[in-house]
Amino acid sequence: MTSAWSTTRHQASHASETVTSRRRYRRALAALTRAGLPFQVGGAFAMEHYIGVARWTKDLDVFIRPRDVTSAMEALAAAGFQTELPYPHWLGKARAGRDFVDLIFSSGNGLAEVDDEWMARGVPSVVIGLPVHLCPPEEMIWSKAFVAERERYDGADVAHLIRACHAEMSWDRLLARFGRHWRLLLSHLVLFEFIYPSEPAPRARAMTQALARRLAEEASGSEQSERVCQGTLLSRAQYLPDVTAWGYADARTAPRGRMTEEDVAHWTAAIHDKEDAPDANRGGG
Repeated sequence: MTSAWSTTRHQASHASETVTSRRRYRRALAALTRAGLPFQVGGAFAMEHYIGVARWTKDLDVFIRPRDVTSAMEALAAAGFQTELPYPHWLGKARAGRDFVDLIFSSGNGLAEVDDEWMARGVPSVVIGLPVHLCPPEEMIWSKAFVAERERYDGADVAHLIRACHAEMSWDRLLARFGRHWRLLLSHLVLFEFIYPSEPAPRARAMTQALARRLAEEASGSEQSERVCQGTLLSRAQYLPDVTAWGYADARTAPRGRMTEEDVAHWTAAIHDKEDAPDANRGGG
């Protein structure tokens, strides 16, 4: 049985660790700001801003453009962080003690690359007492929609963001982000209708209906000549038999995707490394 004394000690230790983590995260954000680098905060801090639910996180998600990765890592190294680029196709890391800053410039599947438009649409806010910009809800939905691993599924985050932001979002811009993968957006919108059958969300419902009509119109189209598996865009592990044994092309690699064979091999190998492997494909954290 756990004693009251040990429980109190554990709570005090956790509170101390949280204070330390927040101090380190603030130091990281201040360093990036001093360096004059455009960046946005995502993850738990952005979700709290949009949906009003706080959840502590083991890391700080900072989104930057690919061309700013080196400068960002140099700024954090100068601020006392240990830095590395474990996944050159989408993620850098900075570490202080047990706390990590994830420098995210794309997504694990190579699709959701942070670009100038992403940076231009940041939402002003305050994080740990510092003025920053948060990731736009459209880009958060876009990147989170592709996270469907066995150990992590971001569908609830997508539904919560739609519920909270549907009236103010640019639905045309969101659809443009999904591009040829618009069926995935439709799937999350149908799930939203299931989760919130009484939620008045007319703009979301209008997009659902428009994409459903598009799906019906294309259903009678010609069959695809190429055998391709797009499941690898959702999970790096669960569709490996499709592309290694069953003869399907991997949608992550050229000419369909942006990842190289080397990127895929490195990202796949990380499945078995729990310490170094971040959560699934995510970029919205």
